[in-house]
Amino acid sequence: MIEVPRGSFLKRDLSGRISFVSPLPCPFNYGAVPTHLGMEGDLLDALVLGPRLRFGSHTRVSAWGAVTLTDRGMSDDKLICSDRRPTPADIQAVLRFFRFYARCKGLLNRWRRRPGRNACEGWCSVQAALARARPLTEAGPSRPVPVPF
Repeated sequence: MIEVPRGSFLKRDLSGRISFVSPLPCPFNYGAVPTHLGMEGDLLDALVLGPRLRFGSHTRVSAWGAVTLTDRGMSDDKLICSDRRPTPADIQAVLRFFRFYARCKGLLNRWRRRPGRNACEGWCSVQAALARARPLTEAGPSRPVPVPF
């Protein structure tokens, strides 16, 4: 489920309301897996490589790995998805983005006086990320879960 199309400056919540305007465009399609909760309790994040996808669109692609990001001391996996196996250059671009993002988030958190470590912990397997996630069940949340970006 795409929440931030590639090249967009806008972060939207599940209702479509703008929740954040970024100073930089997102270099990837960014969204969430609507069937799993990540470690921080929100929907499991997913980054989709390839051409721009529309906000709110649903796509079915393979997950090839994951990147673990630590924000204010809380770990959060992001599945890396594509209709084809990512090249080494694709993987390096994703890691470069998340390392830069973690540094920017760390500076912003310091400015906001929000303590905790910020870092890109690197690449891990899909299996490891899914093992840390929780499947949503019928007994799960009864209202939409916000998607972090």
